[in-house]
Amino acid sequence: MPTTDFLRRRNGLWRQLRGLPPGPAFETTLSALAALTGWDRARILAGLGYPTEESHER
Repeated sequence: MPTTDFLRRRNGLWRQLRGLPPGPAFETTLSALAALTGWDRARILAGLGYPTEESHER
């Protein structure tokens, strides 16, 4: 079971990502969320509703 601190940090990072435009701050926050959760970039972007890099290759 995740701790309260973990959940607060994770939720705060998701909140920040939703409010940031693409750029350095977005990338830094995305990296922090990936490090915290163990999720890769594609999974986080999918969670935000962004198209995956794979969809651009088609």
